[in-house]
Amino acid sequence: MRVATFVLVLALCSTRVVAQPKLPDAPNNTGPASTPFSAKAEAPKQPPAFQVTEVAKFDNPASLAFLPDGTMLVGEKGGTVRRVTPAGHASALLSGVPRVAKVLQGGLLDIKLAPDFARSGLVYLSYSEPADDNAAESGLALARGKLAGDGFTGMTVLWREGPKGKGGQFGAEIAFAPDGRSLFLSSGDRMRKTPSQDPDSALGKILHLTLDGKPFASNPMARDGGVRAITWASGVRNPYGLAFDPGGRLWLAEFGPYGGDELDLVEPGRNYGWPLVSNGDDYNADPIPDHPTQPRFEQPRLWWNPSLAPSSLLFYSGRLFHDWKEQALVGGLSGQAISRIAIDRAGRAREVARYDMGLRVRELAEGPDGAIWALEDGGGTGGRLFRLTPKG
Repeated sequence: MRVATFVLVLALCSTRVVAQPKLPDAPNNTGPASTPFSAKAEAPKQPPAFQVTEVAKFDNPASLAFLPDGTMLVGEKGGTVRRVTPAGHASALLSGVPRVAKVLQGGLLDIKLAPDFARSGLVYLSYSEPADDNAAESGLALARGKLAGDGFTGMTVLWREGPKGKGGQFGAEIAFAPDGRSLFLSSGDRMRKTPSQDPDSALGKILHLTLDGKPFASNPMARDGGVRAITWASGVRNPYGLAFDPGGRLWLAEFGPYGGDELDLVEPGRNYGWPLVSNGDDYNADPIPDHPTQPRFEQPRLWWNPSLAPSSLLFYSGRLFHDWKEQALVGGLSGQAISRIAIDRAGRAREVARYDMGLRVRELAEGPDGAIWALEDGGGTGGRLFRLTPKG
């Protein structure tokens, strides 16, 4: 739909009350929200204030994790993993990777080293797992295996979405708690909307698990069993960025619909409102009530409209970019940019700068020397690895 037509339709519909889907009552869907402030990201695009060096080419890469020796594991959405040196030399394909369903946004989606990797050698993978009897259906899965030699051994599925079904938007970001005793997993709504508000569906949630994939004892509904026992927060859409800040707070970057992308401070038992509220509108031009209209839902601390399509979230801790320390970096797919965000102790977020990368930024990682590494999403095929360093 052309932009002019879209704007006209919104103007005609702006006073209409939009019917919302009937949803089951959720134990964590009541009471006032705790968000004290919410801001729109409005930094203008500017050329990169750093050197961008192409290092290697891949086939639709989506995940990147640094090993203690300075090499990297790079995962491609088709279900392949390679060990890559900082100079860009890639190994042969590592063995032992689970079979993935590369459908819509699905595939091999995240790679994270276990908190005790130096001792255990364990690596966690998230991916879309195919249904055995239906190639069109899949579900989010979390697996763990030991990196040994040229592959993974003992790869075991720790948790899987059920039942499997159709749709993309898996989320699938892994973040380990600062104490290394548990992990958080973002689970997208699979393009189905209403499950995000269903407390008995794992879709549209932030999940909190033990390192073995079991419910964590301190979860808000741990005593309820089932999906409720592993749910930390609900009401999210397509969460592609998940990370802890230096103060130990968990943050989420997620896609809105047509506009309304969000940076959220994730707190236990809170509901972030999708699909009942959004600071964007539906793709068919139907308006969606903004967050302030329903104060029981958490508002984003920062939001983008037009969309950035946030694809990753990194809190910078290195020394190369000394002015960026403890700030957040969010990569953008359709926005083809990197957004730099300052967050104060109260949780107030402000977009400091938005760098025009001219490419779909899928993943950001910090190297051992403080350089920033960026993976380009190939949009189906292709994709490159870049190293970002200060100019001069």
